[in-house]
Amino acid sequence: MADSRASDVLDKHERMRQQRVHFETTWQDIAERMIPRKAEFRRQRGRSTDIKGERKTEKIFDAAPALALDRFAAAMHSLVTPRNQQWHNLKPRDPDLAEDIEVKRYLEAVNKRLFSARYSSNFDNQVHESYFNAGAFGNMGLFIGDRLGREIYYRCVPVEQLFFMENEFGVVDLVHREFPMTARQAAEKFGLDKLPSVIKHAAEKRPEQEFWFLHCVKPREDADVSRRDYRGMAFVSYFVSIESRDVVSEGGFRSFPYAISRYSVTSGEVYGRGPASLVLPDVNMLNEMNRTTIQAAQLSVLPPLLAHRDGLLDTIRLTPSAINYGGLDSNGRQMLQPMAVGGNPNIGLELMDQKRRLINDAFWNTLFQILVDAPNMTATEAMLRAQEKGALLAPTASRIETEYLSPCIERELDILAAAGEIPPMPDALIEAGGLFEIEFSSPLERARRAEEGVAILRTFEQLAPMASVSGPSVFRRFNMDEASKVLAEINGVPSSILLSDEELEQVKAQEAQQAEMANVLQAAPVAASAAKDLAAAQSLAASQPNQMLPNLGLPA
Repeated sequence: MADSRASDVLDKHERMRQQRVHFETTWQDIAERMIPRKAEFRRQRGRSTDIKGERKTEKIFDAAPALALDRFAAAMHSLVTPRNQQWHNLKPRDPDLAEDIEVKRYLEAVNKRLFSARYSSNFDNQVHESYFNAGAFGNMGLFIGDRLGREIYYRCVPVEQLFFMENEFGVVDLVHREFPMTARQAAEKFGLDKLPSVIKHAAEKRPEQEFWFLHCVKPREDADVSRRDYRGMAFVSYFVSIESRDVVSEGGFRSFPYAISRYSVTSGEVYGRGPASLVLPDVNMLNEMNRTTIQAAQLSVLPPLLAHRDGLLDTIRLTPSAINYGGLDSNGRQMLQPMAVGGNPNIGLELMDQKRRLINDAFWNTLFQILVDAPNMTATEAMLRAQEKGALLAPTASRIETEYLSPCIERELDILAAAGEIPPMPDALIEAGGLFEIEFSSPLERARRAEEGVAILRTFEQLAPMASVSGPSVFRRFNMDEASKVLAEINGVPSSILLSDEELEQVKAQEAQQAEMANVLQAAPVAASAAKDLAAAQSLAASQPNQMLPNLGLPA
């Protein structure tokens, strides 16, 4: 008897496959020309067209697009999720708790725990692979799982395996992942007794034979919140054997385990489009132009030869220092002439350079290279460049933060909390509902804030001539401590060398105390001298009262 759960999942999956057929054609073309190791969209279920170690670069005649994509992934990685710094913070949603010391320390501790768990696992390499998918195919997916409720692990989901749907709010909450496993792997993951008979038999006889499975995660409609097992969780999880149409494993998740993001989405569509989709015609043209230019160059270097009579070419030798008998007639004229093909490879080279620049622009390579090409810029010029970069990349960064990183962080918090890895929440935050927000502080986020820094620097530059005339009082309106703090944040100054607000107040109090003591010490010699003079005058007056009293202006 067929499993109704498996039938429902597979029927829905078939409809989802039909919805992305046209996308797959474009993605395959992109992969073959820019990232051939991911050219798997024509792979058929049950028959692998992938030969291990196979060369897949037959359709690549110019490496510039592939290099542009590689630089795009590296730049996005370093700008959005750099390993060497904390690229997000946590803050209470209630603004009244923003300066609560206990709440701030708690959120800082939780934030540090997140980064420690994340980078002690495989987050870094998996998220980097995701940025390749975003640039090439416009879609990226990351699975965030845990091992026995303790260790977090990450898996970048290949786009050819990834199918998803949105809810009424445009949020992805249903994911199907179609993937192959060997019989041995399936037995290790699900247990031999849970597998269909055909896979059991293969596990014993042909353990490396591949079978196809489907992982479905969706909201559980019949969740029983009173239960403590997977039936009370918000999301249901099915692993389905596609060949036998059986559910081999059922489970659940408290939080959605997939983080899905799109580079840009056209209205009415679910799947995104990346910069590679935009420049695919130019990539095809560049490859064709390169092939044609190579042929023209070959014709120019090794042109066809024109012979006077038959049979001469059979004996012609083109090696250096070769002697060709019969190559001259009795009058000394050449019997063999190169054919003038009339090609000019230089024109092709110029046109190809134009295409390469356009492709680099589409992948933001030109923008990322600005600061590298002009290292001697002033601070204001550098901040203006950063402002330009932040303005252009703001839509992409916002979508990645909202769709990709925020769900990932929420999932990580859920896993760590269930494992008891989060410190106890302070009472003030509990009373406020325990709500806090994610505040991103990546280099790209700082670049988006560069406009604030530009405004500060420009204002100070414009006021400098006035200060030379009327004095520093023109800067009295500005809070210099806050201005320095904002500029430091925008420029990414390490927090370890910055004083906190509390530490700054302590420094100010110490400086005021030291200034007061300095004033006392400075006044002490004068006071001592005055006291000494007064004591001497009093002593003299006591010894000669009649002479001193008039001098003191007192009656005799």
